[in-house]
Parts: sequence; structure tokens; C-alpha cells
Amino acid sequence: MNMKRFAKSGSWMSGRSARLLGCTALVVLQPFAVLAQDSAASTDGGTVLDRITIRGSGGGDDDSRSIVAGQTTGAGKMPTAILDTPASVSVITAKEIQQRNASTIEEVLRYTAGVSTDFYGSDDRFDYFKIRGFDAYTYRDGLVIGRPFGGIREEAYAYERVEVLKGASSTAFGVSDPGGSVNYVSKKPKSERFGEAYVTGGSHSRAETGIDFGDNITEDDTLSYRLTGKLRKSDAEYDYSRDDERFFMGGLTWRPSDATSLTFIYDHLHKDGVPGGGGHPIGTDFDRSRFFGEPDYNYRGTNRNSFSVMLDHDFGTGLTLGSTARYSKTNSDFGYAYIASTPTNGSTIANRSFFGNDSAVESFVMDAHLQYDASFDTIDSRTLVGIEYNRTRIDNRAFFGAAPGINWLNPVYTGRPASVPLYQSQKTDQDTKAIYAQQDLTFSDKLIASVSLRNDWLDTEQTNRLSGVRAQGDVSELTSRFGVTYRWTEEFATYASYAQSVVPSSLTVEPERGEQYEVGVKYQPLAFPALFTAAVYDLTKNNITRTDPVTNLQSAIGEVRVRGVDLEAKAEIDENWSLTAAYSYLSSEIVENGTQGNEGNELAFVPHHTASLWATYALPGDGRRGDMTFSVGGRYSSSYYFNDANTLSTDGHIVFDAAVTYDLAENTSLEVNVSNVFDEKHLDYGGFGADFYNPGRTIMATLRQTW
Repeated sequence: MNMKRFAKSGSWMSGRSARLLGCTALVVLQPFAVLAQDSAASTDGGTVLDRITIRGSGGGDDDSRSIVAGQTTGAGKMPTAILDTPASVSVITAKEIQQRNASTIEEVLRYTAGVSTDFYGSDDRFDYFKIRGFDAYTYRDGLVIGRPFGGIREEAYAYERVEVLKGASSTAFGVSDPGGSVNYVSKKPKSERFGEAYVTGGSHSRAETGIDFGDNITEDDTLSYRLTGKLRKSDAEYDYSRDDERFFMGGLTWRPSDATSLTFIYDHLHKDGVPGGGGHPIGTDFDRSRFFGEPDYNYRGTNRNSFSVMLDHDFGTGLTLGSTARYSKTNSDFGYAYIASTPTNGSTIANRSFFGNDSAVESFVMDAHLQYDASFDTIDSRTLVGIEYNRTRIDNRAFFGAAPGINWLNPVYTGRPASVPLYQSQKTDQDTKAIYAQQDLTFSDKLIASVSLRNDWLDTEQTNRLSGVRAQGDVSELTSRFGVTYRWTEEFATYASYAQSVVPSSLTVEPERGEQYEVGVKYQPLAFPALFTAAVYDLTKNNITRTDPVTNLQSAIGEVRVRGVDLEAKAEIDENWSLTAAYSYLSSEIVENGTQGNEGNELAFVPHHTASLWATYALPGDGRRGDMTFSVGGRYSSSYYFNDANTLSTDGHIVFDAAVTYDLAENTSLEVNVSNVFDEKHLDYGGFGADFYNPGRTIMATLRQTW
């Protein structure tokens, strides 16, 4: 491991001019704050690396004060400099989340290369995003949550950072699709006093208040706490909507010595909302506020309680132990009346359907790993071995039935139905066990070779409560990842990698497997904190489950391919200018479909081009007025298809955002954020009975006090 990289000064020269705004690919890497202890020599002639005490959620990064990040665990369990990671990694810090006033995960990710969001428009049931054309599995503190589609909408204020690993990553955290994965990093106590409180008001009758503060309980930093909370009372942009939330998180960290840290976190999330207005009739152009669902039936409720424990211990001989465990219990319900089809015979009566779902999920997941760091002559070694266990119990009921039609020219609501037919009632028990290993070798501070292996055993039992039929399935899958980074100078590195992914499809079908080849370059100038990155990749997913037209059974007969380029930047050019920029090109192809003859077509919801830029200028105060910051952003997406048959599509579009902050007094600021400044309107999703528009313009004002 290159210890020089961890010892750089925290100050940066600011001699670069604003012309650097024109540079293409970027991500910022700040130096790391570390504290070295005495080293010890091993008996076999190798040298044990110095003990390093890492502060902060990002391994030394201060995510609350900078939009840039230096380290990540998104590519594995070992904190690693982004420059030295043989993969594309994006980190969205707490400051960037606040700067853009991002309150949903879709909003957090919308300025990230390779990520597409909001492709279901005003349908707000879940977090909708894809990475490199595929659904992305999500994790929290390295422990699996699952697919966003069908899950709950996460609270962005709970997280210090959001790490996006692009490409296959099953060796890091387990099951995942080949496009990439997202790791949420929880806010934890710090060994210092800090805090903020805010109130927000704005569009859609939004009223919100939040707190996030902490301090040491003991004078010697042995015990620290953190409290984070948020209350919101709000509507959404459509009639009869609701977007209320209560969130609370408390953390306690105990540091009995410099070598040991134990953290407990409890969080409670309660949401009471309306998942959407039911869509708009195809071909119409009503205001976004028009509601074609049922006011008494459209609802979405979430109640989740989670307990997390995190332990880190340094044995002082190059050997460290890390372990994280989480227990969570989630209850959610959902009811949706929506437009199922738009007539084409001149009638203005749209057909509707009722759909509902009740679920209870209880899970316990635990990870424990040992890491050994050593140095032998010109070779630095990092070795990681670990185990993981996940036990999940799911009770799920689904309802579906016809709903009365609605005249879109004169809507008359019929009220909540007495009942909706139950069509599925299922209990799922899943036990997952895994072992994994990673070996990193650095030769002469230049060449870094990384090898990862992981084997997952998934035992699943499903019980159909309606028929009484019980089915079982056992899956054992080995995945690998190989990467090489060559650091030509302290500022410039190139890398190449190969990685595999695996996702179970059903109890009776082989898992869906993916693999990706990627090469890239990263440039980290020493003159100011920035990291410029570019990546080219080729990924394939096969064994995709389709219904075999011959046997009429589910079979692993599908295959798709995505090739592309990602360019990204996060930079704090000087004390006045900062920016985030991203561009992606994706070319997707259905290689084998097996059912509908779509071979050669493009994947749905995969645009060829996406680009974004968020730039911030800070204007210092002059005594008569306080400091001011001005931010503008733009998000572009080319057209994409709604279906694999490539018969329905949306047009390309660009959306602009803006923000202004004014310091009213020391530690007191007024922030105004505008999303979709020009209220640009387009279809994010449509053609299947109804159309769904993109979110409209919202204006929010926030008064924030920090200490």
C-alpha cells in the first residue's frame, strides 16, 4: 500500500483559473487524514505496515464540507483511494446532496455518469434508476438492501455519502446486476461537536424541518453521539396527493482505545404518501396536477425500524477486524388506481385498474472480515478474507382487479372499492451464506494488482398460501474480479478490469449472470483537488429468464449486451469555483430474446447519450453583505425506447436546475433551490395505457443554522 498517498497535506494550491471548467472527465480526490502509530517487524522478514486510525465516514473525507471524496469502499470491503481502484466509482457526498437539495435517491443520483433516473416520471412508488442500462442492487454500509424496484424509497438525509460502483460487483457485496450497484453510507457519530437545524418551505405546500447534530459525551472522545431527524408535511404535484414523512436516527460510538471503535445506530422511517395520479390518457396534454386515480384508494405507506452495529479493531500487527450487522423490520402497503388503457374509438372514457400490495419484511444480515497489511521490500500487500450471512423473511400479498372507467374531460371519482381480488399470497424464507477474499499487491508504488473471489450459497423456500404449494431452491455461485492499475505518476493512472455478477431469477431457473471488461484512465492534479476519469466498457448479461415459446416454461435463454463510455468530474478548482460534470454514451443490444423476436433491438430505458453539469460560484461578502453562492445545472438525455420491441419512445430533452445561497449571519444561511427551472415537460414513460410526465418545476427555500 502506498503510504505516501495517505500522508499528503490537506492544503491545495489554487493557481488554476476557471478555464478548467471546459475539461471533460472528472472526480475529485482529497487527501486523507491519518494518524500513524509505531510499526513492528514481522518474524519472516516482512514489514508490518504502520497502524492507521481513520476518521470520518469516507476514510478521512469530510463529506459534510466537500463535494469531493478521496476514498471508497464501493469496490470492496477495504477502504481504497479512488485513484487506485480499478473501476469507475462515483461518490455523492452530504454537501453535494445539500447543495442540490436532493431529498430522494433519484435526485441524489441524477448528476452521475452512467446513471439514468426518473424513467417512470410521476409514478412515485419506488426509487427508479439504472446503471449502465441495468437495474442496480442497493446496499447500506456494505450490507444488502435489494432492488429499488419493489422496495421502499430511501431517505437521503440519513446518509453521509452515496457510493456508486459501475460494473459487475458481486465479489464485493453479493448478488447484483452487471451494470453496477449503490452503497449508502450511514451518518455516524464524530469525535467533535457539530450540528445543523433547518426549516424548508416551498412548492406543493411543503413544510419540513430537520436536525443533525452530535458531540462527545466524555472529554477524552471515548463516547460520542449523533442525532438526525426530519419531519415533512407536504403534497406532491398532482391533486389529492400526499408526501408526509417522519424520520429519526440515533447513533452512539464507543472508542475504548485508539485501536477499537464500536458504533450502534437505530433509525425509524415512516412515510405516508400517494404513489401517483394514475397516469394521463395517451395523446392528451393535461396539466401534471390532473388526477385520474381514486383519492380514497391511492396510497403508499412505509414503516421501517433498523438496528445496526459496526465494530472495527486494529490488533496493531497489520491485522484488523471489521464487522457490521443490521436487523430491520419493514411493513409497507400500497394501493393504486390507474389508467390501464386509453380508447382509440373516440371515447373519452379511460379504462382503469386497481392494484394493491401489503408486505412485511424481516431481515438480519451480518458481515465480518479480517484484513492483513504488510510490506515486503518493494511490494505492499493487503489481504482480506470474510464471511457474510443474511436471513430474510417476506410475507407478501398482492391484489388486482378492474376499476370503474373515468371520463378524462369530466372526472368523477367512484370511491374506495369494497374489496380488490387477492391474486397472490406468498411467504418467502431465504438464507444466504457467503465467503469472500481479496488480495491487493502494489509493486514499487506503481503497479497495483487486485484479485477478488466470492462464493454465495442461497437457500430459498417459497410457500404459496393460496394453493398450499411449497417450493425450494438452492443456488451456489462463484464470482471473480480481476483488476490492474498502473500509476504512471503521482497524478496519472490507468487501469483494466474484468468482473462477474450473478442474480438469482427464480427457484427453478438458473441464475442470471453477467460479465464486464473495462479500461480507464484517472488523472488527479496536485495543484487543486480534482480527479478526471474516463472509462470504456463492454458488458454482457446472459441466462436472462424468458418464457420458452416451445415449452411455455420459464427458461434461461436471454442475452443482452451494453457497450459504452463514461466521463465524470467533481472538482473544487479554487475557493470560488466548483463543479460536477458527467457524460455517458451507451449502445445496447438484445442478442437473444427467445420469445418475441426482438433480437438486434435496443434495451428499453437506455438512452444513447446522457450528460450533466452542475457549476457553483462563491462570491465572498464585503462586510455589508454576507457570502453568496450561485449554482446552475443542466441534465440532458437523448431519446430512449419504452419497450424492447422498440415501437414506443420518448424524445430527447434537457432540464435546468439552479440554487442560490446567502449567508444572513455567521453560521446562518438562506438557500433557494429550483428544480426544472423552465418547467420543461416531456414523457418519461408511456404508451402502455397511459403516459407519465417528468417532474415539473419546484421551488424550495431553506433557512439553515449550523454550529
